[in-house]
Amino acid sequence: MGKSKKNKGGRGGGGGGGEDQFDGGTDVDSVSSVSTALSDLQLAQATEQVSSQDYVFDKYIDDLYEKRGSTREAALGCLVDAFESFVLLDLVENKYATLVSQFINSIKKGSIKEVCLACHATGLLAITLGAGSSSHEIMDESRLQLLRVLQTWPDASKMISALDCLAVVTFVGATDLSETQLSMKAIWDVIHPKSGSNVGIVRKPKPPLLAAAVSAWALLLTTIVSSKRNADSWKESITFLSALLEAEDRAVRMAAGEALALCFELKLLDVFSNEEVEVDTAEASGSKNQLFLNMQALKAKISGLVYNLSMEAGGRGADKKNLNDQRDLFQRISDFIKTGECLEESLRIAGKHGILRVTSWRESIQLNYLRRFLGRGFLKHAQDNGLLHDIFDIKMDRTENMSTTEKKIYRSGEEKERALKLNKERRLAQWKSLVSMLAPDDGERGDDGDSEEWWKSCRWQLG
Repeated sequence: MGKSKKNKGGRGGGGGGGEDQFDGGTDVDSVSSVSTALSDLQLAQATEQVSSQDYVFDKYIDDLYEKRGSTREAALGCLVDAFESFVLLDLVENKYATLVSQFINSIKKGSIKEVCLACHATGLLAITLGAGSSSHEIMDESRLQLLRVLQTWPDASKMISALDCLAVVTFVGATDLSETQLSMKAIWDVIHPKSGSNVGIVRKPKPPLLAAAVSAWALLLTTIVSSKRNADSWKESITFLSALLEAEDRAVRMAAGEALALCFELKLLDVFSNEEVEVDTAEASGSKNQLFLNMQALKAKISGLVYNLSMEAGGRGADKKNLNDQRDLFQRISDFIKTGECLEESLRIAGKHGILRVTSWRESIQLNYLRRFLGRGFLKHAQDNGLLHDIFDIKMDRTENMSTTEKKIYRSGEEKERALKLNKERRLAQWKSLVSMLAPDDGERGDDGDSEEWWKSCRWQLG
């Protein structure tokens, strides 16, 4: 992890980012060849031919450098299919920098379809790599262009794709609160655009965009730690979300409901006695009491709206399925507000024992978002992707469907791997001990750089 090949020489006749790299045109032959390449990748994966997988995957990357937009779109489509169908960690560990560079170029210059595919591919790449320096680099590299998309308000499908991508790469790659807050602020500016001296026309998001933005914001809210939960700083956001419970669009109401359930779970509406005040005065105490009363009133308002939505009657021509989904969601939220207990959900992902369980709104929001983003690839990633195993504490039994002979071979291989790892660690510990004993002391090192050469020699011998 963390290694990357930034040298793109020989890829499609030039480096990434050139203006002449992107233009229109069609290329039916390339679309057909890339579609065939996906079948080749599937065959290579099934037969574990690593070199063959590399060859097919490199064909996708080569096509990302082509000038014809249709060729790049086809390559991106095949990459999305590949990322959904397999957990390609071994293939992308040393190629992710090249991939994300070309994805960003497509987001910057491509057609609507190309931008949407590139955003999806970027998020899938981060999920494949999992948490760590590689996904953090993907977040850093892609965020600026994603923020530009959100600030220019282009086609709604572009906006939704950029929101999803920003939420996923931040969820996977962010390493501190400030990085998460930066993405949350950009998403909130889509949810609730404000007027100001440096702001042009105030835009109002249409329902599909608004629902997507609220869901993306809620996903990142699931990562906020308890020490940063101050009721006063969340009051404005929660008040606006409560207003969305009265929106005409059902998807917006449901997205807002899930976000508010999470706010209750994180206790963002609670005013604690130990919350920070600038000075301990009667004025500060009065302000805190007022905040407490305001939040209690807001809780009561939300509770009432949630109950009403759980009991909403369907009029003539109403979509019965979506209405039932709304009733079920808001009934669960209403029960949670009253009891503080979240209904457990379970999802079978493999065999008898491969069960994914969620017992909180935080986990439920993460599950629903990743399930939607991964699409048909969710089950495969739930089974084989270490990131999802860590998030949802999934423990897979790889031997469940094996024969007795296969189990013996598998466990023998595991034992051999474990023994090799222990031997390597033991040798490394012995070398470190030896190096420590033989290392020149401060008096012997001097300032002439001899000790540096000595350490280099030791590191070389350690491999």
